[in-house]
Amino acid sequence: MRFPLWRREKRNQELSEEMQAHLTLAEREAMESGQTVKEAQAAARREFGNVGLAEEVTRDAWGFVWLEQLLQDIRFGLRVLRKSPGFAAVAILTLALGIGANTAIFSLIDAVMLRSLPVEDPSQLVLLKWGARTPPDTHGYLSAGDCTSNLRFGLGNPSGNPSGCSFSEPMFHEIAQANVFSGTAAFANAGRMNLTGNGPAAVVNGQLVSGDFFRTMGLKPAIGRLLDTVDDKPSAAAVAVLNYGYWQSAFGGSRDVVGRTIELNGVAFTIAGVAEQRFTGITPGSDYDVWLPLSDGERISTSGPFRWQNRQADAAFWWLTILGRVKPGTPRAQAQAIVSSLFRNEMLHGSVPIFHAGEAGGGPAPRPGAPTGGNAIVRRQIATVGGPAPAGGGTPTGLPPPGASGAERVLMAAPPGAAPEGGPHPSAIASAPATLSKADDNPEITLVPAQSGLTGSRTQYSDPLYVLMLAVGIILLIACANVAGLMLARAAARQKEMAVRLALGAGRARVVRQLLTESIMLSVLGGALGILFAYWGAHAIISFVSSNQARPLGFATGVDLRVLGFTATVSLLTGILFGIAPTFRGSRVDLTPALKEGEGSSTRSGHAGGKWFSIGNALVVAQVALAIVVLVGAGLLVRTLANLRNIDVGFDAHNILIFGINPELVGYKGAQVDSFYRDLQGRLAETPGVKSASYSMMPLLSNGLMVTSFHWPGTPQDQNSEADVLGVGPNFFETLHIPFLTGRGFNASDFVLSASNSGAAPTSAPTPVIVNHEFVEKYLGKENPLGKRFGESPADANDPANPGYEIVGVVRDAKYNSLRREIHAMMYTPQSAGGASFELRTAADPQAILPAIREVVAQVNTNLPLFDVKTESQQIDRLLFQERLVARLSGFFGLLALVLASVGLYGLLSYEVSRRTREIGIRMALGAQPESVLKLVLREGIVLAIVGASVGIGVALGVMRYLSSMLFDVHANDPLTMIAVAVLLTLVAFTACYIPARRATRVDPVIALRYE
Repeated sequence: MRFPLWRREKRNQELSEEMQAHLTLAEREAMESGQTVKEAQAAARREFGNVGLAEEVTRDAWGFVWLEQLLQDIRFGLRVLRKSPGFAAVAILTLALGIGANTAIFSLIDAVMLRSLPVEDPSQLVLLKWGARTPPDTHGYLSAGDCTSNLRFGLGNPSGNPSGCSFSEPMFHEIAQANVFSGTAAFANAGRMNLTGNGPAAVVNGQLVSGDFFRTMGLKPAIGRLLDTVDDKPSAAAVAVLNYGYWQSAFGGSRDVVGRTIELNGVAFTIAGVAEQRFTGITPGSDYDVWLPLSDGERISTSGPFRWQNRQADAAFWWLTILGRVKPGTPRAQAQAIVSSLFRNEMLHGSVPIFHAGEAGGGPAPRPGAPTGGNAIVRRQIATVGGPAPAGGGTPTGLPPPGASGAERVLMAAPPGAAPEGGPHPSAIASAPATLSKADDNPEITLVPAQSGLTGSRTQYSDPLYVLMLAVGIILLIACANVAGLMLARAAARQKEMAVRLALGAGRARVVRQLLTESIMLSVLGGALGILFAYWGAHAIISFVSSNQARPLGFATGVDLRVLGFTATVSLLTGILFGIAPTFRGSRVDLTPALKEGEGSSTRSGHAGGKWFSIGNALVVAQVALAIVVLVGAGLLVRTLANLRNIDVGFDAHNILIFGINPELVGYKGAQVDSFYRDLQGRLAETPGVKSASYSMMPLLSNGLMVTSFHWPGTPQDQNSEADVLGVGPNFFETLHIPFLTGRGFNASDFVLSASNSGAAPTSAPTPVIVNHEFVEKYLGKENPLGKRFGESPADANDPANPGYEIVGVVRDAKYNSLRREIHAMMYTPQSAGGASFELRTAADPQAILPAIREVVAQVNTNLPLFDVKTESQQIDRLLFQERLVARLSGFFGLLALVLASVGLYGLLSYEVSRRTREIGIRMALGAQPESVLKLVLREGIVLAIVGASVGIGVALGVMRYLSSMLFDVHANDPLTMIAVAVLLTLVAFTACYIPARRATRVDPVIALRYE
């Protein structure tokens, strides 16, 4: 029979009354037989037996003993902790720091790497990825970094087996019409757009989605409605769906927004509704402001290297990412076989074969739906964009999702008759090397779970987060070893208590449970406090990351049930981990000696040379070794940050203000754009506080990269050379303080010539370029570079003759897109058309003149917003924010590990001094000097520290190689870092040892000998 716990007291009372009733009845029967009262009571008790034992047996039958004993253990544990507040505070705080650090980092890993996609039933959603043995013969390939790709057109694909997740729009429609999935959706980045109609002009980030996108995702509107298939038609009215957060910030959360009209790049859109709050984009880390139908892409795509080019009907222009929702009951392998067969058939035998089934590849012929005639674009240029996009922002689908800042390599098809952002005419860009694509190249589609296939900016954060998780895991181990050492000391002090318990009949299992309960109580209290530390720590990390991002992070962070479950699990395992050794020591007590010794006796616990390396010493060595590992990692990462900051970037980054602007978004065309830039440059240069002004296709060190290929004279005709390329405006080198080594800068006629050569009918004169010193070293050696021509190509079926380039100047090497990337051969071309980024060198703080700059731009056009406004120093900080974040956190965790290890060493030696008080007193009574006692204690602590440091360096030598990819200009096994860390820890250990050692020298022999 079982009774509720809350009725236990009443049941105990009833049980006692029942037992007493039985005794009373037995006494009455004995008295009736003629016995006296005392004889009757004795007879009743003999007949009934042990009353207490009967009650215990009865209570055992009720089934609540284990719970009662647990409550007893908890109450007793609380009393023990209350009697030792110092020990409890140190143990709980130590565990709170370890558990809190783990919870904080895990909450970020959960948000970035583990959290489900913000859609209904994400497990049924799959991503379509193609793969083959050779690259597809496309003339346009765009990727926004939604998935990992293994593809590099024209410049070689060293790893082989190219793959990606971009498809053509005709391919998407064919897959959708095959009815393989219950829902098929496609999406692509729309890039930056100029929004008007809601106060001052603003720049927003948008995404193009198919009409079935929101239904396939299973999303619902917060207000209004979402896009439908009827909206994704060229004849449909232009409608848009707003992001919930953008609706709140830009429109104040007004429900009247539905039906309002806004203009995007000069095109009127009616707001149909607002997406639900949890959805900011399907790709992890993305944060879009607005969603538009795919059919409206042509209306808003007016500028940049990714112009529309009739891509909706072009089977050779791959730009869409496709998702499918598997039908209930349909195996994924079956759906994959159908889709892959369809893709293979279309690629090898369709009307526009992409893989030629054995025919020689190379420059493809004009394709149905592709641009034709002399302006057909079949040449290729490689770009890497990330972080800030190439200035101008009008680069639809060629940018990473907003909020993502990892670089993604994309193939760009230049616009008809124009060079990408002021570069050479497309005919100057050599076609990809000829490839043989056969049927056995096996073009196929793999269905990958969208949860793992859509990576987005996860790849940017994954390595740092896992490294930090390893660091905090080590911190937790140090904390466990620290508390275990404290518990061992307490177990030694409580030996007599444990002996009395065992002597009174307590089983060893019962004692073990009591001690484990006390350990788990400490870890639970530490975990509760750790949640507060975790909340603060995660908030601080997110604030730091957000301050270094142009847009919100794009991940829903916070402490949720999964994080709390992690904390509870870690707390429980931690309590068991650090409680095992003290528990078994406390339960394995030799009763006779323990009961004979006095409370403070140290006769038996004197220092025995044969047992120097005790469990307590081993724990201290482990703490020191683990601290060394964390400190070495932190030292390497801090040195990496210092090395990156001390790099000579090749130009003066101080007092430079940068902002992006794109007049094409508000209707400027061709020569109007160049005239706008010249006019604005002149106005800005005359602004008070501005020393010089210029512009470029994208700012240096913005994580954006353009690479072009060309033919170098004297090399085989089918051999390509390559160089970085950047379009720049007048006075660019003077503004950035990049010195000329020889030659001249660009003049007005150079910009006119470059614009002409970028048009449909290039001139016979080569485009003037300025190259860096590395270009000269790579291609010219000691030859005079001035006047050197290269890159000429004859006319062919697709392009007119290209006059190539002519070197007019050589400048000093400068970093292009990244501090980590080595300087490559680079050519600067006159910037023409497209978006641009202005660089202003100021006489004082660049931020102080920002209002004046906005006023100057407004004088030219009030509807033209600025974006990516920052200083060059801020841009470099943003470029290094990952290194800064990891260095700061690893440095903090390294110091925390150092403190915990020092506290552990201090605690052990303090316990040793108190345990050996009588021994020290005898030594001093026999004539030992305080200095010798000081050395005795210090030697023990320093030896432990040295042993731990040696073990830690050995472990670090094996572990640090996994940090190699995150390091810069420092080796993973750098001896200087390891020696410096070992010396630092030894010095701190000496300080931690000195305090208890000094206390030992002050022992009064008389008092010590009366200690018993």
